[in-house]
Amino acid sequence: MKLTSKIYLGVIFAILYIPLIYLAFYSFNSGKTMIDFEGFSWKHYVDLFKNTRMMVIVINTIVVALLCGLFSAIFGTLGALGIYSLKSNKQKNSFLVGNNILIVSPDVIIGCSFLLMFTFISKYTGLDTIQGFWSVLLSHIAFSIPIVVLMVLPKLYEMPRTMVDAAIDLGATYPQVLSKIVIPYITPGIWAGFFMGLTYSLDDFAVTFFVTGNGFQTLSVEIYSMARQGINLQINALSTVLTIFVVVAVLIYYVINTSKLKREVR
Repeated sequence: MKLTSKIYLGVIFAILYIPLIYLAFYSFNSGKTMIDFEGFSWKHYVDLFKNTRMMVIVINTIVVALLCGLFSAIFGTLGALGIYSLKSNKQKNSFLVGNNILIVSPDVIIGCSFLLMFTFISKYTGLDTIQGFWSVLLSHIAFSIPIVVLMVLPKLYEMPRTMVDAAIDLGATYPQVLSKIVIPYITPGIWAGFFMGLTYSLDDFAVTFFVTGNGFQTLSVEIYSMARQGINLQINALSTVLTIFVVVAVLIYYVINTSKLKREVR
């Protein structure tokens, strides 16, 4: 059974990582295609970092993702607290169903709805500048909030109710209970929601494709546009840099988490 499990995991990891290795390998190709490897070269990386338009798009994408993670974590946590505080199970279930519908709705439908909304706002308020950075950011926050709600709610239900009741009996005000007990207890869920919002923002294409405008682009839309024009090994170079960044971030998180667990054991 153990051998079968190892073979199964090996096949899964091979399917996941061989395309990434193949992509990274050809990012060092001195040629212009992924058909033949003509020789080792850094030129595609040099061209990438000389491409000021691409650097601006990378910065745009990171800024939107970080702001999306931050605000979706804040509003999603408030939404989870609101659902948790409801007395009626029927009301809780109704809000949860509405929340989950937004998660499972096709991205194309969500993108179209946001496009219509921002077009309406621009037409009747004259705020043409909203279609660009702000439309992308608001859309990303909106579709990330339901995910954060699902990240935070389980932590709220895990929290012993007696902790809150004891604090109130001892004279703590509701703001104090929230800041001293509830928020610290659900912090792991909030962080999970933040990173999920950040990841969904970095990854999103369908919604961004509909709502972007005024010369504002994110990486997903730009890579799609570049890929339609033919193979460009700058895409390989950019993807390799992003993959290395993600790997380093995961390793740092793993080291910090492992060190924290060791301290707690001691």
